[in-house]
Amino acid sequence: MAWHAARRRATERRRSIGLVTAPRHASDEARFRAAGWWRDDTLAGWVERHATVAPRSVAVLFAGSAVSYAELWSKARRLAAAFRKLGIRRGDVVAAQLSNSLEFLLGYLACGLCRAVYQTIHMPYRAADVAPMLAHSGARAVIAPASTKDFSPAAMMLGLRAPGSALEHVVAVGAPVAGALDFEALADTEDDGVPVAARADDPFVLLYTSGTTSAPKGVPIEYRSFLSNARLAAQELELTKESILLSAAPFTHLYGLFTVNLAFSTGAAVALLPAFSPPAWADALDAFRPTGLFTAPAHVAASREAGLLTRERLASLRFIMISGSVCPPELAAETQALMPTGKVLQLWGMSELQAGTFTRPHEPADVRLSSVGRASTGTELRVVDADNVPLPAGAVGELQVRGCSLFAGYHANDAANEAAFSADGWFRTGDLATLDGAGNARLVGRTKDLINRGGVKFNPLDVEALLDRHPAVVQSAIVPMPDPVLGERACCFAVLRPGAALTLADIHGWLERHGIGKLQWPERIEIVDAMPLTPTRKIIKGELVRSLAAAAVDGASGERR
Repeated sequence: MAWHAARRRATERRRSIGLVTAPRHASDEARFRAAGWWRDDTLAGWVERHATVAPRSVAVLFAGSAVSYAELWSKARRLAAAFRKLGIRRGDVVAAQLSNSLEFLLGYLACGLCRAVYQTIHMPYRAADVAPMLAHSGARAVIAPASTKDFSPAAMMLGLRAPGSALEHVVAVGAPVAGALDFEALADTEDDGVPVAARADDPFVLLYTSGTTSAPKGVPIEYRSFLSNARLAAQELELTKESILLSAAPFTHLYGLFTVNLAFSTGAAVALLPAFSPPAWADALDAFRPTGLFTAPAHVAASREAGLLTRERLASLRFIMISGSVCPPELAAETQALMPTGKVLQLWGMSELQAGTFTRPHEPADVRLSSVGRASTGTELRVVDADNVPLPAGAVGELQVRGCSLFAGYHANDAANEAAFSADGWFRTGDLATLDGAGNARLVGRTKDLINRGGVKFNPLDVEALLDRHPAVVQSAIVPMPDPVLGERACCFAVLRPGAALTLADIHGWLERHGIGKLQWPERIEIVDAMPLTPTRKIIKGELVRSLAAAAVDGASGERR
């Protein structure tokens, strides 16, 4: 594993300047630049250009107000001056636990002006989730709300500022919090006139794939990786400075952040939806009339269930981009039927590479509605078997990627890097997929979600899609449960419609009527009020598996007591 060893040695040599990304192979750098994928783009450079060329163009839209690119640039520079007075320098990490807000965007830009790194933290996270991430990243400052509806994130952050930790400053957004700095006061700091010094190879954002593991997987990203991906994707999505982009996903997630990068690449406007709920989603569509909507299948399904997915509400959209989990083709087709002049598109991405694949507006409906599309420009895909041997078109295997937007390696986690990359440098995504003859990818599950029943493995994705069509079911998830004889059996978790009931026999009858073999039938059912969800409303199956250990069941029937 000489490739991995060289990566570790070079990274250790560079850590003296703070958080850095792993080195790239010189041949990759030359190839990416020669192809025109990598340029010298930075966020600050983009926003400064728009502020100079079109100062009055709207950069940010929010409830009853708007901020121009000139105003955004001025505010970001003042906040950056405040950060520099606090001692924030190149490679330092500034964490932010913020909703989709102007404050989030100002922090994002101001960090870049200091050559610092912006670490995102999802709003639902609490101390047990946040503490290991802050310790791992070595964040020197954190920005958080003074209060939300149920607690004070800023106060929580102050409680994590233990003696000996790197965390020095907590910045509160909103009401004053004792011991915290005031965001508004910092944002009023006089511009110090320091010229923009950010470089395209600077790490500028740090994403975490998990907040509760003892060995967190931090993903440091350079400008040249994510910004090239956004700039090239914006061209294919035909975005312009007249575009208005709305994200139902949080900016703390790569998908929401992608929409910000797309907008800043073209001078488009970012419309703010602070937090998703079907009514808030509908109100934002009505108020902002966006031309592009970035959302997840669960967002669309929940809004449909609430009766809020209407032709009039979607009329302004040139496209809806759906991502975050596998989108049922029926949901995609139903949404497309409500958009006579707009297009339903799909995207697959990861924190490690941003947008890996997506469908394009000009492509036929059967491609757009049933696949996540072709590789993004500068990205290569392959599907491999368990021995890492590439498979032909149509075969199911693990999806692997490489290319100009792919990260160089996890922060301070050599074990994760050893496991994540193949010997020849491809990134193992953990997603199961097929590629057709035109290179369109169809996701069929996760390698870790396979259920191994007596040595026979099966993918529960199609069974889940079928169960979601059951009249009593709102949402389902099938996970493995340990079995002393067969190794694993399948357990179905289900959220039911109001007043509905569901038994294991009901599930078996439904699956039998639809031609599903008994091997794939769940052998236990757990009825839950709600599924544990990621910020893009993807079901967190790991939490369901952990909940099984504490559940009491009737082993004979498989029913919950």
